[in-house]
Formats: sequence, structure tokens, C-alpha cells
Amino acid sequence: MSYLAYVAGFGVAVTVFLWLRDLRIFSRTGLSGYRKAAYWGVPCTALALIGFFVTAFAGGWEYLGLGLVLLGLYLQGRVDRENVWLHHESAAERFFGRAERTNDKGSRKRL
Repeated sequence: MSYLAYVAGFGVAVTVFLWLRDLRIFSRTGLSGYRKAAYWGVPCTALALIGFFVTAFAGGWEYLGLGLVLLGLYLQGRVDRENVWLHHESAAERFFGRAERTNDKGSRKRL
């Protein structure tokens, strides 16, 4: 296994992280853009994981595998999402996907 497999593994980890973050924001807000992003996260993560296995275990095909990982990351970022940030969140809150939670009445509540 070459060092490129570690690069591909990091790309898979980022893809999984972005998918789970979109899923968390959707579960807190119920916005349709994040629902679509959470749904699209499944095939994008699968594509990145296939790319990792190609990079790690198919000798001579490392660059094809890295291309698949990058394609998964690219497609993950192409989904349109609503703006949930109110311009006063810290970088850590945005990184971990902390968004205002909506209750049954439709108003937004900060948790």
C-alpha cells in the first residue's frame, strides 16, 4: 500500500464527515436542501469508498482511485443547500453543523 492510499482514506473520511454533518443539520432544521444533501451523501460516500479500495488494493490504478475519491467529494459539494448560519456562529459551530432547531410551531430555537 502506498502513501496515496492514506490520501484516499483521508478523502473518504472528509466525505463521511460532510455527509453526517448534512444529516445533522437536516435533523435539526428539517430544510429540504439538507435532506437532499444527506440523501446524496450516501452514493458520494460509496463512490469515495470504492475509490479508496481501488487506490489501496489495485496496483497501478492509484490515480483512478484518487479520481473517484475526488469525484465523490465534488459531487457532495454540488448539492444546493439553504443558508442556516446567522453570521454570529463560531468556526467550530459551523464545522460541527450546529444550527438552530425548529420546533413544531415553525419557529426556530437555538440549542
